[in-house]
Amino acid sequence: MRLLLIEDDQMISESLCTALRQSGYAVDVATNYQTGKMSLVNEKYDLVLLDLGLPDGSGLEILKDLRARREQVPVLIVTARDTLKDVITGLDHGADDYMIKPFALEELEARIRVLLRRNEGRASPVIIWGHIRLDPASHGLSIKGQSIILSGKEFSILHALMEKPGTVLSRQQLEEKIYGWNEEVESNTIEYHISQLRKKIGRDIIRNIRGVGYTLEKKA
Repeated sequence: MRLLLIEDDQMISESLCTALRQSGYAVDVATNYQTGKMSLVNEKYDLVLLDLGLPDGSGLEILKDLRARREQVPVLIVTARDTLKDVITGLDHGADDYMIKPFALEELEARIRVLLRRNEGRASPVIIWGHIRLDPASHGLSIKGQSIILSGKEFSILHALMEKPGTVLSRQQLEEKIYGWNEEVESNTIEYHISQLRKKIGRDIIRNIRGVGYTLEKKA
């Protein structure tokens, strides 16, 4: 899952970025209004974490512009503005949730998971495909009741494929899902992670459509 963090406080952005990447998210960071706005025009994200007080503009204006373009990406406001009026204004202008700094990282990640699964159109916190059960909260995977340990990147790839079963995702699309701007991506990294995944979950579950990308073959 690829997130955009729009936050001008370097200490906060670095700590959040590190924690979220450790949880398996690809995170891009914009430290000002202009970069955040242009990132949302040029890139596709699964969720946006938006601070309101930016040095060169208002985060609320980014939100207004996003919704005016009918973009449906979930937006979670993370801000120090704590009045009831601020909360209502943010939600009424299209934010999906609102958190006041300081907050517990565990709560932030739980709210992120809620918004992501709501955007995927599912109520259950666990993603199920046949005998495969994937739990984004615990990063747990089981097949026919047997637990399997995945690396962070392996989990992210399988999550992306199970999020839209039957859809073919290209190598570039998978790279965009699991790597942020400043993360180095080697030419064969997706192929390597999928090879490792197949060793753990079975070679027939992930299908390679030559020249197009990867998809789940059938319900396991």
